[in-house]
Amino acid sequence: MVHGELWTIKEAFVYPNEYIYWSIQIVMYPFMTGLVAGAFVLSSLYHVFGFKQLREIARFSLVFSFALLPCAPLPLLLHLQQPLRNHHVLMTPHFSSAIAAFGIVFMTYGMIVASELWFVYRKHFVQRAADLRDNWQGGVEHVSYIIFNVLTLGAYDIGEESLHRDEKAVKYLAAAGIPVACFLHGYAGFIFGSVKANALWMTPLMPVIFICSAVVSGIALCILSFIVVSRLRITLNNWKIRHGVGTPAVSEMKDAELAIVTQTSRYLLIFLVLAISLELLDLIFRGYTAVKSWDILRSVIYEKDFVKIFILQYGLGNLVPFILLLMPRLTIRRAVAGTLLVLVGVFMMRWNVVIGGQAFSASFAGFMEYSLPIIPVSMETFREGLFGALFVVSMPYLLFLIFSRVMPVFDPGKVKNNL
Repeated sequence: MVHGELWTIKEAFVYPNEYIYWSIQIVMYPFMTGLVAGAFVLSSLYHVFGFKQLREIARFSLVFSFALLPCAPLPLLLHLQQPLRNHHVLMTPHFSSAIAAFGIVFMTYGMIVASELWFVYRKHFVQRAADLRDNWQGGVEHVSYIIFNVLTLGAYDIGEESLHRDEKAVKYLAAAGIPVACFLHGYAGFIFGSVKANALWMTPLMPVIFICSAVVSGIALCILSFIVVSRLRITLNNWKIRHGVGTPAVSEMKDAELAIVTQTSRYLLIFLVLAISLELLDLIFRGYTAVKSWDILRSVIYEKDFVKIFILQYGLGNLVPFILLLMPRLTIRRAVAGTLLVLVGVFMMRWNVVIGGQAFSASFAGFMEYSLPIIPVSMETFREGLFGALFVVSMPYLLFLIFSRVMPVFDPGKVKNNL
């Protein structure tokens, strides 16, 4: 069976060898890389530009970006029929193609984020290693001591001058990481925008649109995840209070959470306006120029995918959250609803680019529709279906849970002087 035949529905005149080859995993790929870039940009707003209101969520988003990073190429690995040689992209990088250059960008970005995290949490690593060394009580503490001692990399000096150098290193790395993070996701838009054979993708604005929407999605996911984790901490603290082992600081935690979410939502609105403006500008430009392929594009945009583009993407994913977040006296519930809808809008933008770009036949006389496999009756329908996408989405949270055990994102006392 030809790849793509299981989920492709054809209409009118479509060539026999035409199918929807790029399915849900290719939608997830730019979506996940966008989350990586957006989360890092959010953390850099504090480290580079000094927005003090973002201090708490900056540490959270930096660790979350590092957890998202290994999951960015995961959709590609699931999509490939033979992924056994995928490591050659990283081991032998070159600039002969955008995909090959990904190896250089991905490794560079990974090293920048890892280095920045090390400087941010170096003091914590040293203190934890010293505490575990002085309070050994069993095998678990011994293993933890080995882990934290290795993470110090032999740099045990946590004096004021040394910590000041760490702060400067964090600032320089964050500044260098912003263009690399944007290029990490911008090249995904470059891949689509450089495909001359596809009328929907061929636009120089595609990389810029991808970058702006990436920042929007990354900030929205960090706000949503920050709220979820904060609520879990508040619930745990309530449980401790009921059992006499906690401190009654729930109201203070809620007030701090709302203040952080409110400040971060303001920056989300700025990037959301920029992303919407660029997308509408591209749509207006296409209609104004009305090149030869505009007739088929108009059929896809205004007829076949009208609901997906104008209702789900622009309406539910852009306009509604913009109103929710712009209204005064933002609440946590409105923030959750707004960020969820923003993520839906960005995901639909990726869907409409990837799937919508394959919707019309090369003959310009027929259409194809992607039917998402829901029940994984085979390995292929699992990889290219709903459960494959859910697997990709869940992996960053598992990694974040592991990383947060080593690099605390909510304990300012332990990393106070590092941020």
